[in-house]
Amino acid sequence: MTAGPPGAGPGSGGPAGLGALVPAPLIGPFVPWLPADTAPPGGVSADAWEPAGLAGARLAVKDVIDIAGVPTGSGHPALLAAARPAPAHADAAARLLAAGARYTGKTHTDELAYSLGGTNAHYGAQANPAAPGRLAGGSSSGTAAAVAGRLADIGLGTDTAGSIRVPASYCGLYGLRPTHRRADRTGMAPLAPSFDTPGLLTRTLPLLAAGAAALLDGSGEDGPPRRLLVPADLWACAADQVRAVLRPRADGLGRALGLRPDPAPLFDAGAPVAHGRALELFSLVQAAEVWRAHGPWVRRERPSFGPNVAARLARAERISPREEDAARADVARVRGWLARRLDGAVLVVPATPTAAPRWGAAASGDRSALLGLTCVAGLGGLPAVALPAGSPLPVGLCVLGPPGSDEALLSVAALVP
Repeated sequence: MTAGPPGAGPGSGGPAGLGALVPAPLIGPFVPWLPADTAPPGGVSADAWEPAGLAGARLAVKDVIDIAGVPTGSGHPALLAAARPAPAHADAAARLLAAGARYTGKTHTDELAYSLGGTNAHYGAQANPAAPGRLAGGSSSGTAAAVAGRLADIGLGTDTAGSIRVPASYCGLYGLRPTHRRADRTGMAPLAPSFDTPGLLTRTLPLLAAGAAALLDGSGEDGPPRRLLVPADLWACAADQVRAVLRPRADGLGRALGLRPDPAPLFDAGAPVAHGRALELFSLVQAAEVWRAHGPWVRRERPSFGPNVAARLARAERISPREEDAARADVARVRGWLARRLDGAVLVVPATPTAAPRWGAAASGDRSALLGLTCVAGLGGLPAVALPAGSPLPVGLCVLGPPGSDEALLSVAALVP
């Protein structure tokens, strides 16, 4: 086991290292400083191997989640250089392994997992096996690429602002963001704990359901939804061509459920805040928690970051306690309102506003449009299932439900044509 890749020392570009690094080329999914065993059981060809359940399923683990005996690098070489081997598996990993999965390797993530682009200024941009020449999406970028490239069968990642759902959409995968707190975060590096949750990526819905059964605590809400929400304000975040591909799938789900899709805005006149303000609140509270988790280390070590992550950290450093407290009060109001709005309902939206951006373009396209779709789950602590629905490039549909409806959502996802 090596100490880490070159460049593991601290940087010198201000509190967040603005502009200190140049992004590296496209890379593979697994971190190069740890061994990976991606062979299917019994010498079966990877193209032919598709596990029926978790027994023998190859598990790729995002490098913010502990695996006993290996370091957790969190997407930054300075953290990797200081890391010691984890004393135990993270709870989420231990549950999947106990259910029969086989650990196959640690996967790349964006810096601190504080991005949705699938790029890392230290290690490179994650190649997308499902859409060559395009990005895989972040921050569970390497995990998604390992599963999409058939080097793993199930990926254990994290989702704070969409880091399961975005790479699922870009890579043509199924993804689960659980109800907040139904999946234990022990042994997982924090980003913004109010929104952080472990999550899963697979190529098939049955394997996603098997992973969810192992991962989730307690019993979920049963019963089919009574309402189908396709709110115009959230669908407006997506590009015309994405809506054209996905809306027939949403309508088909309505026919399967016997429900008429309701296009009324989610953030209507009765909402405590407008949609744009909800996004601002999410980003503000997330940033405040990111700085609480990582700010002391950033100030002490002055590590280098890519420009986008650096800019977010610089903004996070400036958030005042009064600003954070006011935002938290509004987030609590939004969370309660979303729980009431989604009671008995399933919410169907595009998982991302576009297909995967080309390598060398903006890392995640219009970040505001992207977060406008993904922040709802975080604000509400809601479960979300992303499922592949696009052609010719991968793009995903996302179904969300009230807290605790994870299992019901997986059943709903199976009805999407």
